[in-house]
Amino acid sequence: MLWVSFLFLFLILSCSEGTAPVSVAPKGPSPSVQKKAEAAKTEDKKEPEKEESYTYNPSGKPDPFKSFLQLTSVQSRSAPLTPLQKYEFSQLKLVAILLTPEGNIGLVEDVTGKGFFVTRGTLIGKNDGKVAKILEDRMLIEEVFLDALGQKKINEVSMTLHKSEEGGEK
Repeated sequence: MLWVSFLFLFLILSCSEGTAPVSVAPKGPSPSVQKKAEAAKTEDKKEPEKEESYTYNPSGKPDPFKSFLQLTSVQSRSAPLTPLQKYEFSQLKLVAILLTPEGNIGLVEDVTGKGFFVTRGTLIGKNDGKVAKILEDRMLIEEVFLDALGQKKINEVSMTLHKSEEGGEK
């Protein structure tokens, strides 16, 4: 039995030759560290720290969840839409212009072939467009909208006169 004890001791010593000695830490903190921790806890209870709170004021700032490219119309829709306000400009075509002394009159046709007479000031298009001018060969429509910064902008759309095809019916 003594022989096995020496062998075991020899193996332990030979394995630990190349390594630094390992120190064993005590199971709990030292009594001085415990006293300092308890003193710190009692000080925390006596004087609560005042944290600075931050409040967000959104006035004057754009909404971060709204698209900055979204254009809003200036006019609010209190009246029902006219039939021409239900169409996009791409669904309408200018087919005739009547030149009169009182003001020019345009004839606009929708995709189904239904015609509408328009004069200066007629509301047209889904984006609250208004007929600004009717010239001999085209009609100018102005859309007023608010940009991302809330400033009024005017978008001018031109509808050109579609001439009838030559060589058609006689």
